[in-house]
Amino acid sequence: MNRFQLATTFGIVLALAPLLAPAQERPRIGYVYPAGGRQGTTFQVTLGGRYLNGISRIHFSGAGVEVNVVPEAKPMTEEEYNVMRKRAEALMRGKPDEAARKEIAQIKRKLTRLSSSRYVRQSFPAIGETVTLRVTLAANAEPGRREMRLESQQGISNPFRFYVGQLPEFREQEPGIVPQTQDFWGPNLPPLVITDITLPAVVNGQLIPRDPDSLWLAPDRFTPGGADRFRFEAKKGQQLVIVAAARELIPYLPDAVPGWFQATLAVYDAKGKELAYGDDFRFHPDPVLLVKIPEDGQYVLEIKDAIYRGRPDFVYRITIGELPFITGIFPLGGQAGTQTAVKLSGWNLPTDTLTVDAKDKGPCTHPLSVRKGDMTSNTVPFLVDTLPECLEKEANDSQSAAQKVELPLIINGRIDRPGDIDVFRFEGRAGQQVIAEVTARRLESPLDSVLELTDAAGKVLAFNDDHDDKADGMHTHQSDSLVHFTLPADGAYYVRLADSQRHGGPEYAYRLRLSEPRPDFELRVTPSCINSIPWRLNPITVFALRKDGFSGEIALGFKEGTEGLALSGGVVPEGQDRVRVTLAVASLLAPGPISLNLEGRATIGGKEVVRQAAGADEMMQAFFYKHLVPARDLTLVPEDRTRFKPQPVRPVGKPAGTPPKRPAFQPSWAILSEQPVKVPAGGTAEVQISMSWDRRSEIQVELSDPPDGITVERAARNEKGLTLVLRGDAQKAKPGLRSNLMANAFSKTTVTDKEGRTRDVRNFIGPLPAMPFEIVKPTR
Repeated sequence: MNRFQLATTFGIVLALAPLLAPAQERPRIGYVYPAGGRQGTTFQVTLGGRYLNGISRIHFSGAGVEVNVVPEAKPMTEEEYNVMRKRAEALMRGKPDEAARKEIAQIKRKLTRLSSSRYVRQSFPAIGETVTLRVTLAANAEPGRREMRLESQQGISNPFRFYVGQLPEFREQEPGIVPQTQDFWGPNLPPLVITDITLPAVVNGQLIPRDPDSLWLAPDRFTPGGADRFRFEAKKGQQLVIVAAARELIPYLPDAVPGWFQATLAVYDAKGKELAYGDDFRFHPDPVLLVKIPEDGQYVLEIKDAIYRGRPDFVYRITIGELPFITGIFPLGGQAGTQTAVKLSGWNLPTDTLTVDAKDKGPCTHPLSVRKGDMTSNTVPFLVDTLPECLEKEANDSQSAAQKVELPLIINGRIDRPGDIDVFRFEGRAGQQVIAEVTARRLESPLDSVLELTDAAGKVLAFNDDHDDKADGMHTHQSDSLVHFTLPADGAYYVRLADSQRHGGPEYAYRLRLSEPRPDFELRVTPSCINSIPWRLNPITVFALRKDGFSGEIALGFKEGTEGLALSGGVVPEGQDRVRVTLAVASLLAPGPISLNLEGRATIGGKEVVRQAAGADEMMQAFFYKHLVPARDLTLVPEDRTRFKPQPVRPVGKPAGTPPKRPAFQPSWAILSEQPVKVPAGGTAEVQISMSWDRRSEIQVELSDPPDGITVERAARNEKGLTLVLRGDAQKAKPGLRSNLMANAFSKTTVTDKEGRTRDVRNFIGPLPAMPFEIVKPTR
């Protein structure tokens, strides 16, 4: 077998042959059940996904979580399965005694679990593998949402949501619960197992399709849908808040429509009368119910899918009790450096007013919540900005009654009744650029805004219903409006704001920004966790979320003081919204997750603006739609390659054992050509790349997802490394396009076996450095 020696600037030679095999898939989490637990408890968790063999570590964000992998029992063979089933069939003939009935029940439980796992593997291969974990949550573990990841020899997994709670927790069909043998309220509904719970509580479950009475004998007999029920005692006058978390746990499913578990909640009294039902909460797919208990007695909570589906990743957590719950706030934000009195609306709240001190808060979104006794409410966002602010003043429903304002300004208002329209008047100058932007849905307001800009004569100059905000990856229906317009003349102008469905009410709050453009940008990096093999380049994607017309170039780099990391192609070109770059990692970085401080720098209005990049994961919804879902951190995990022991190099002229001097880290492969490489449409351009490889092998290069019109004409070795010839198609290559080219390198070697037969062996070397390019017009 050939070995490729990659000499690094550290003076180390690494035997690369074990790394040249095709990359193995990294672990991927599809669901976690239960998706959380109570402080101070130990419990088992089933994790479903793919490529879960050889899990070595489990990483949790935050402290207070201890987790271990539970060794799996040896799986049952097909022969053992058939023997056990025939044994049960034999016992069922005639009249089985008490001992036989117990044995039949035991066999039934074992075969049902086995048949269920087989069904999952066949029907949902992406979640067909499982791992069992034992999780211990410290008594002082901080409550709230965490992120968990699995690590194996192949790398680290996607992040997955896990919750630390404070209330007692229950699972569907808890051990010791007696199944309901008769319908709880009559013959109209099928008999189901009902789990008894005490309030307040968190209940956990999965909606898995099954036919429990026949599955163990007929493994293919699964029924869709189903429902889970929980029974509890309640007293007259209690105001119970019931909050479902389903889509909240798994934001997007790539292979399901509408792309998530669409849970429904219903509450019944002891006679089967429905007291409350919900299949969403405003624009959120997860339902929330407020139930005022009419009489002392028993009640049943039911959860099911809206279209009667069932899958192992239909996992839910339901919080139920006399919980404080905020349904709305006003205003939705305030000015930095000031205090804002905020009115609260909701259920079981300890107060209806909260003072938010933004004296030391910068311009961003801050979470608000309240506490009642031992229970903390849900959190709602509060937006802090630097512009002056004012309140909307009624009546301002027409142009003649428009509220006069001066730019720049943020107006806090409400569409406080159905059909309401708020109109604002300002004076503008010819050629002045004006931004009118609504922030409402992004701050949990149900308002679906529309904006209209008119002149003094009532002529509509600009209109917008929905403006897509790529930074808001959790809202599939973008409902906030934005208008960017250049005024044609001096004079009065009017902005009209309304709800697109003509809805309204006290909760339909908004923040309307009226100002000249404030060009800016945000950065998102995918994936949010980067698996890195030392000496190998790691492709990542940087998304530039541009604001208010900013289109300038953004230079990417790590915060000052960062060592052992280097970027290739670290520029987002002017006018581009995304770029792929490569990250090189030194071999001496400590093992374990490392938070990356990647920054973007741009010149805006003559000043340098620096923005920190945030981690995100591009998730697919319903086979087609993609969303940037934010993660807690942008993380790098250097993979453990200690089993490939490097051999020290003996520098010429120095005695053996003298360690070579280690200069500042530089990537092993580098682009030597002028950057960006100018590729003429209808012509060719050469790229010189320094690299090391086995001199007996041929190097092949393949572009990864290139733009239309650019191909590799040939790759050839030279004294310094590799010469790559790129061709621009005369018709498809568009002059002016700038970005990075990504490519992978392969070795091709001819080997001869003992019988003299030859064959070609092709091995993956790794990604090449990102190659900045520009398509130019051909020279004549």
